Amino acid sequence: MAELELSGVNYIYNKGTPYETHALKDINLKIGGGITGIIGHTGSGKSTLVQMFNGLVKPTSGTVKLDGEDIWEKKDRVREARFKAGLVMQYPEYQLFASTVYEDIAFGPRNMGLSEEEVDKRVRAAAAFSKLPPEAMARSPFDLSGGQKRRVALAGVIAMNPAFLVLDEPAAGLDPGGRRSILGGIKEFGKNSGTSVIIVSHSMEDMASYCDRIIVMASGRVIMDGNCSEVFSRYNELIGVGLDVPQVTRIASALSHRGLDIGRDVYTVGYAAGKLCEMLDGDVK
Repeated sequence: MAELELSGVNYIYNKGTPYETHALKDINLKIGGGITGIIGHTGSGKSTLVQMFNGLVKPTSGTVKLDGEDIWEKKDRVREARFKAGLVMQYPEYQLFASTVYEDIAFGPRNMGLSEEEVDKRVRAAAAFSKLPPEAMARSPFDLSGGQKRRVALAGVIAMNPAFLVLDEPAAGLDPGGRRSILGGIKEFGKNSGTSVIIVSHSMEDMASYCDRIIVMASGRVIMDGNCSEVFSRYNELIGVGLDVPQVTRIASALSHRGLDIGRDVYTVGYAAGKLCEMLDGDVK
């Protein structure tokens, strides 16, 4: 299993100018396996952080290692990191540029120096996984719907078979059905491929539903790091740094103030229902 490791990472925008901003402050993280969510309010540093993973941004200080090797130690390692850690930016449809869907998806695999036979195999597999219909392959990506454009951009990264799939707000702007479709597909891809998935989102509901681990950022620092139960049990701290929590967590908190304590780690409706059933069953007995 591939592993990303950040040690003592700092990043300063506009260093040495009146506009200097310390975006990341002493970040120490190891990420590998499963689905990791990174959440924080605007300006918390989360987008800068994920751009470190594949070498789009170089730390002002500290190291970023992929499988134990500093990606900035040699020039060829940065290029390698960009294939191993595939990054899909927020509103990735704005990254589309080719004349056809096929050519857009094929761009990354071709840059890897693969044979045309292997490129074709990967393009078609990625398109099928992303639920793009075969007839879309010859169309211009700019003629597709917003959701389909999102799927083309995602397929372009999946076609490179990355060790890490890094997604910055992958469901931004989509309706609830579109969100479930995109995020559910991403979860399925991670499970079936063994690729480690990292999702940046503002939505605590998405974090609770799809992530195994959540990293919470505020003011350029990691302030929480744990599984869903551990993070959402710190309800008051999350609210204190300007973050929302799943609606069901708010309901559980309100119930506890009224004498019905089903726990502080409630983050999904199913879990809350189970706790309530346990309490009701206990009362009956």
